Amino acid sequence: MTTTSPSARTASPVGRQAPALGALGLFTVLLGAALPLIDFFIVNVALPSIDRDLAAGPALLELVVAGYGLAYSVLLVLGGRLGDLFGRRRLFLAGMAAFGLTSLACGLAPDAWTLVAARVTQGAAAALMLPQVLATIHSSTEGPRRARALSLYGATAGLAMAGGQILGGVLVTADIAGSGWRAVFLVNVPVAMAGLALAVRTVPETRSDRPAPVDVPGTLLLALALLSLLAPLTEGRAAGWPLWTWVSLAVFPFASGAFWWVERRADRRGAVPLVPPSLLALVPLRRGLPVVLALSLGFSGFMFVIAVALQQGLEMGAVASGLALVPMALAFFGASLAGPRLVRRWGTRIVPVGAVLQGLGIAAVVWSVGRDWQGLSVWDLVPGMAVAGLGQGLQLPVLFRVVLSEVPSERAGVGSGVMVTTQQSALTLGVATLGSLFLSLASSPADMGSALRATLLVQLGVVALTLLLSLRLPRTVK
Repeated sequence: MTTTSPSARTASPVGRQAPALGALGLFTVLLGAALPLIDFFIVNVALPSIDRDLAAGPALLELVVAGYGLAYSVLLVLGGRLGDLFGRRRLFLAGMAAFGLTSLACGLAPDAWTLVAARVTQGAAAALMLPQVLATIHSSTEGPRRARALSLYGATAGLAMAGGQILGGVLVTADIAGSGWRAVFLVNVPVAMAGLALAVRTVPETRSDRPAPVDVPGTLLLALALLSLLAPLTEGRAAGWPLWTWVSLAVFPFASGAFWWVERRADRRGAVPLVPPSLLALVPLRRGLPVVLALSLGFSGFMFVIAVALQQGLEMGAVASGLALVPMALAFFGASLAGPRLVRRWGTRIVPVGAVLQGLGIAAVVWSVGRDWQGLSVWDLVPGMAVAGLGQGLQLPVLFRVVLSEVPSERAGVGSGVMVTTQQSALTLGVATLGSLFLSLASSPADMGSALRATLLVQLGVVALTLLLSLRLPRTVK
């Protein structure tokens, strides 16, 4: 693997050293990282209102969630490659502008199908924007500044995932100017405008020193592989598992095998594939990605089933179900900020410790649900939520650092795209698998307590897998 000098690592398009990412610039790119994740989760608490207003039905409601996640997942690696090629700030600005416009389209959608189409394009806009965040951090910071920036990125990601549902509950209940559920999308428009104004002034332009053309065969095959897996898993239950879902799942291993063969062949020829197999020669990336996948899958499934169980099973309302997540969000944020200090002292050993704490927190939630489901209050969930959030905060930011620690800066966009694609695909899979399990067990509101317990016990198995995988991580991280 080639090495690059510090100046090459931050080379600008004209060969000069790119300016470092300042505090306001870091805030701006973290804002860009938060928006797509907030919008993945914010819609969970708005689904009942969307159903009432647009008469969407279960299948279209699934598409409102899945259409965004599918477009987002499929295009993330391509978004990272385009940033390497054309400039990361340029793609960040384009993605931010498109995200604002598509959020406006979602908020003004007159019917369910228009909302689904707008959500798909919103996911595509997010895929242009998000890979540029980590790539910009990776190529315009070094040493302790990079470690702190990545920890803040992890804290932002966790807060966005939990805060999305909290914010969604507040906005839906507030019903600002009669906007109802539309406010969860319209709120993005002024935020995106502010982000654009800040990014023009504060985010440095970086790109790869040796940009490669877009790998069209690899892009198409990766899209086919992800769609053939995620589409049937997200839509299968609501659609009644028709023939196309089974055909699609059967296509997945062949599409994945073809993608890997094409990428290896391109690598051997000296071309630059969409996902260079040589990246997997980097031990931190190869061992860190499975942990990111397992952690994100369990986290998104947990968020979805908690929102549905509390709103539909206990009729808590959007605000109350959102408030149940506040202890998790606060604990996650605190653990994320403490991460750099803990890593300096203990290395990556804090990741398995975090997995143990997360498991204890989920077990406490299971106990509270089983003890008195009908009398369950937000206060009963506080201890378990806080401990689970603490455990997740000790894992996710550190994992981001591990995965990217040895990726060369000229491949920052590709490395970031691979990582966020893994994370986003796992988020979609979590809703599809744990969400489908929960909904299939909860045939009525009375069954939701037992369905929630069963689903969370399955998630405990995922946490155990995360723990085992984390034991293989390198002991130290740059």
